[in-house]
Amino acid sequence: MSAASGFELSGVSFAYGSTPALVDLDLCLTPGKFYGIVGPNGCGKTTFLDMLTGTKSPDLGCVTFMDRPVSEYRRRDLARLVALVPQDFGIDFAYTVQEVVLMGRHPYISRFASPSAEDWRQVDAAMAAIGISHFKDRFVNELSGGEKQRVVVARALAQQTRFLLFDEATSSLDVQYTMQIFNVARNLVREEGRTVIAVIHNLNLAAAYCDEIIFMQGGKVVACGPSDSVLEAGMIKKVFGVESRVQFDDFSKTKQISFRYWS
Repeated sequence: MSAASGFELSGVSFAYGSTPALVDLDLCLTPGKFYGIVGPNGCGKTTFLDMLTGTKSPDLGCVTFMDRPVSEYRRRDLARLVALVPQDFGIDFAYTVQEVVLMGRHPYISRFASPSAEDWRQVDAAMAAIGISHFKDRFVNELSGGEKQRVVVARALAQQTRFLLFDEATSSLDVQYTMQIFNVARNLVREEGRTVIAVIHNLNLAAAYCDEIIFMQGGKVVACGPSDSVLEAGMIKKVFGVESRVQFDDFSKTKQISFRYWS
């Protein structure tokens, strides 16, 4: 499988001091798929995304993207190809929603230049897709946590990248807005051939939306493959230590997981 087709991690390890976070990862992520990264807290999921964005560099091994080491990309060039919706978004200034979404266009705007008509078109389209156009003039520091998160998702959409990364992007959202965002993401994959790589805690959400699921545990990938193949009760027990039943749900038209809440 050619690394030119997407991300490839070869022998990637990373540690915070003496604490391993990623251990000898070998993985290839090809375009046009919706990937879900699942695993217990502290298993290395966010660090994994940091490797893809170049925010952190591996202690050992190499991360390549489109046949080039991620470390060789200028940040501006990589930002035209890869967008990240972070787990936490803090901003201390009174920017409007529209201004924050416009930040997604910065990789395309020359220094000291003004936004073009295309930049504004992408901003408007992103806000409309996430359903936040009606409060575009509100200040972000006055929004609720869930509203802020929707703004950050719109910012990433406005970036118009081939790869879109979510780090628990919907953890602060209710079910309506969670489904709205993941529906938008799935449509980008299916209709435009884009790639989504999402850290997801909700296994039923991963089952419903992801083409492939990556199970992580202790900094290692313990399983990776089509959702229907790897999402099974034995794997859930191994990774999360809980009893479950995985079966096709006729209403949602996808596999869903039921958990044994009491032993």
